[in-house]
Amino acid sequence: MGITVDEFLEMLGRLPEHKLSDGGEWTSMKVRGRGFGYLWERTETVGLKATIEEQMALVAERPEVFEVQFTAGRFGWVVVHLDRIDPDELWELVAEAWCLTAPQEMVTAFEATLGLTDSRHV
Repeated sequence: MGITVDEFLEMLGRLPEHKLSDGGEWTSMKVRGRGFGYLWERTETVGLKATIEEQMALVAERPEVFEVQFTAGRFGWVVVHLDRIDPDELWELVAEAWCLTAPQEMVTAFEATLGLTDSRHV
């Protein structure tokens, strides 16, 4: 179990129009100028946008994998330890963070490519 930083960066390649920006000690992940995550290579952790309910559930369920990062409005950002998470579960969280951030028409098109019909875009 676990994923490397390089594997994580490859995973991001599956997301339409994602952009990476160097923030010094971190790399920000954006879609059309709006942030959905952060990568800290030094600590091999990722911060991802989620709903507050999902943030609380993840941290309560597996505090060795997830940490509360911060909340902003109706979103709760969660820190993920890359070496402690299954790649499939991480992909779901990354895709959800992207879907919470991207414009609805992009989300609909992306979900269609994955064969999904139930959008949780907020």
